[in-house]
Amino acid sequence: MLNDEQIERYSRHILLQDVGGAGQQKILNAKVLIIGAGGLGAPAALYLAAAGVGTLGIIDGDRVDLSNLQRQVIHFTPDVGKPKVQSAKDKINQLNPDVKVVTYEDVVHSGNILDIIKDYDFVLDGTDNFSAKFLINDACVMAGKPYSHGGILRFDGQSMTIIPGETACYRCVFHSPPPKNAVPTCSQAGVLGAIAGMLGTIQATEVLKYITGIGDLLTDRMLIFNAKTMAFRNAKFKRNPKCGVCGENPTVTSLIDYEQPVCDLKKH
Repeated sequence: MLNDEQIERYSRHILLQDVGGAGQQKILNAKVLIIGAGGLGAPAALYLAAAGVGTLGIIDGDRVDLSNLQRQVIHFTPDVGKPKVQSAKDKINQLNPDVKVVTYEDVVHSGNILDIIKDYDFVLDGTDNFSAKFLINDACVMAGKPYSHGGILRFDGQSMTIIPGETACYRCVFHSPPPKNAVPTCSQAGVLGAIAGMLGTIQATEVLKYITGIGDLLTDRMLIFNAKTMAFRNAKFKRNPKCGVCGENPTVTSLIDYEQPVCDLKKH
């Protein structure tokens, strides 16, 4: 049962016919893991905390750097040098005492990811490299954990939601990580800071929709946008029966720590 303070705090959710008190209770009972407390994870964490997600897990092995502050809005100038997970936890605690924050000052890899994600209802991928994205996809598919994919670069963003066993997964769309020199990272090519906020909040919205069971998720389709033109489009996909991890005869049966491809910007 919601107490009086919670009824006031979440009143704008409760007023929504599709959410109501029962939906807010589902949010309070939910456990969500955010992988990466950076450009995407930062705004997503703030909105999920504000919404009252009962347990937020945050995993990131980095410390706050001055160059992060242009887009990673959960970190402030005094946090420079502090572990990102601690900085994020501090802000969430100030924002909403209803939320339990579990921190992991580490990076996900084949040896720890399954043990970490097993305790959560939903996983949000806020990472910025392909090796992590394929690892997260494969682990979530193997563990049956729904998750939100997000990616940003320069002025572009993309997101899709994966429900293992039901919808197309990331590897159905992108069969394997790109080769060296194919795609630069944000630290190499740059990114407009507000793009991270746009996509991170879209991912947070997908999480809340999944928890409450409302609306249509970004499943079997990828939302793609360009901020220069503010053009949004949906690219539709089908689950690939030949997919290496979720197909009829999977070839990816154990988790792989791919080497992160380093991009030579002189080639771009």
